[in-house]
Amino acid sequence: MEPLTATFFDLVRNDMPEVETRMRSHPGSYHPSLDMAVDHLLASGGKRIRPTLVLLCGGMLGADQNRLVTLASAIELLHTATLVHDDLIDEASLRRGIPTLNSQWTPGATVLTGDYIFARAAHLAARTGSLSIMERFAETLMSIVNGEITQLFGTRSDDLRRDYYDRIYAKTASLFELAAEGGALLSDVDAAVAEDIKQFGYAIGVAFQIVDDVLDFVGDPAKVGKPVASDLRQGLITLPTVYYLEQDADNPSVQRLIRNERLDDGEMDQLVEAIRSSGAIKRAREEADSLITEAETILAGMPPSPERDALSDLAKYVVQRTI
Repeated sequence: MEPLTATFFDLVRNDMPEVETRMRSHPGSYHPSLDMAVDHLLASGGKRIRPTLVLLCGGMLGADQNRLVTLASAIELLHTATLVHDDLIDEASLRRGIPTLNSQWTPGATVLTGDYIFARAAHLAARTGSLSIMERFAETLMSIVNGEITQLFGTRSDDLRRDYYDRIYAKTASLFELAAEGGALLSDVDAAVAEDIKQFGYAIGVAFQIVDDVLDFVGDPAKVGKPVASDLRQGLITLPTVYYLEQDADNPSVQRLIRNERLDDGEMDQLVEAIRSSGAIKRAREEADSLITEAETILAGMPPSPERDALSDLAKYVVQRTI
């Protein structure tokens, strides 16, 4: 796991080993290859932002710590399961420099392992004893799968911005939303506060993905772990490209991309450089900054606490990170 060096991790540092332990635990005896796969996937690391979000939001609102740790484990395991299926769909051979499961196993075995991890995540969520948590957990999983199917089938409307926001909600923001709201649902707060915290999670989740999409264009490939404009080269239109289209709608390369036509390498390189040198990157960053401002406004209405301060630091980290 990535070293916990950011300040917002300080309050949850002591809880993280137990989160890791519960992610690796299971009820009963199963095929040893399944446990080996889970250990392999979790050993590849990750920022663990989603469980941190659970612990900080719930801690700020006075939730039971043991239930929070269980929920944090469930949500990170759910995230891990989605990555198994993502890597299979994308035919990725590496994740964070470690061979993916699908590069070593058959597609069938990989799918089944992903399903198993989904089930383990659901089992952990059930151990919180909250029906509301289970309902939201199931809704989030359905949203994630719907987003993947929509992307696989190439479904696209005439509103590229709406398509983009729908996709990143399913891909990223829905889990951030669940993590934040879950902490509130395990606390003794009214529905209005829970809704505010849910919106906080949504805002930083969307901002997180926008920054990811900006880094796809301007980040260091060695740090980001993929080539420059990897998403665009795979036909995915992200926010920088949406902004570029708005200012250069007649660009034939963009129009062909919208029609799902393949660009040759030379055309793609020219388009990528045009987007990188335009104002589209700056405008996308500003949109992420605006979302973080909304998140900070929500936090300002919460009771003062070290957890609230840590959440504010987390929100800033989302837009300031370089990886």
